[in-house]
Amino acid sequence: AWSIERPPGDTAGCTFRHTSSEERCSTCHQRHQFDPAVARHSEQCKACHWGKDHRDWEAYDISMHGVVYQVNKWNPTEFDFSKKLADADYVGPTCQYCHLRGGHHNVQRLSTVYTSMGMSNADRGAPLWKEKRDTWVSVCDDCHSPRFARENLQAMDEACKDAGLKYTETFKVAENLMLDGMGEPMPKDLAPDWSGQHIWSLKIGAYHDGPKYGGAQGESGEFRMSNCSDIERICFESVGYWMTYIMKGMAHGSWNDATYCDGSFGMDRWLVKAKAASEQARRFTALEKKTGINWVPSEFWRKGDYLEQLTGTRIVKEFPGKTIFDLCPEPGWLDTHHAPAEEVESLE
Repeated sequence: AWSIERPPGDTAGCTFRHTSSEERCSTCHQRHQFDPAVARHSEQCKACHWGKDHRDWEAYDISMHGVVYQVNKWNPTEFDFSKKLADADYVGPTCQYCHLRGGHHNVQRLSTVYTSMGMSNADRGAPLWKEKRDTWVSVCDDCHSPRFARENLQAMDEACKDAGLKYTETFKVAENLMLDGMGEPMPKDLAPDWSGQHIWSLKIGAYHDGPKYGGAQGESGEFRMSNCSDIERICFESVGYWMTYIMKGMAHGSWNDATYCDGSFGMDRWLVKAKAASEQARRFTALEKKTGINWVPSEFWRKGDYLEQLTGTRIVKEFPGKTIFDLCPEPGWLDTHHAPAEEVESLE
């Protein structure tokens, strides 16, 4: 959502991955060659599955499995790519061996749930996730013992839990600042978010609910990458980037990613940045109050050449009083105001 609000030229990486490449046979099998042996190399996934908010290639590449692959991939006795995946006997797993196990083309089938089990504070032992977790273990035990696989799954759980404590505290610092009237600039002084709303960007449904956060009960704000306060952007990056590094790193056995490469160490730094931004805002507010200064947000928070290109500004201009949720008869994945039905059912 925080990408599609932008002009196409601003998000070429998103646009090309999700339009010209997505779900085409030639994306993985390569046009003209169309050789299954080519599609079985891990590098075929590299063009799309890497980057700050989906760090799959980097996590795999520098993991133990990735190193085994890079060292041995030229040796046909260790990696015979002429064999079907169902018959493969690799010295180490490729992306395809785990995610397309046996030649099955539904990559999501053999993955954990990215947001709910990765970026969110969830009970990973809940019945809702049991099938996914058992399936993951069944892939690992092709080469390892089931106990080894479950221990690594538990290690990922622990890493995500610790990271969740950090980003929860980061959000709390921003929340307290906003509730005390010092979250600058306040939502009413900003251009609308991508959906055409004027709601605090960190009001994510039940996490920060009620009118004191802007919007109606149960209504969600939308994460912003641009035109938001520094502390809001810090919160976004903490969960959208560094939490992803940790989850993807642990899921792929890339402990370096999970810890050093802006993983847990990065989250430490972003928590410090959030606290520092909060302290500065509180000091400035105290000084302004003492000296009688009435601070008014600058005009550039409300309009500008760049903001004119974003979807929220266009919706407000062309459809006054409407949001993208009013304009889409069947919002589908755009409907961020409600949790998935199966999650609600599981909680109840």
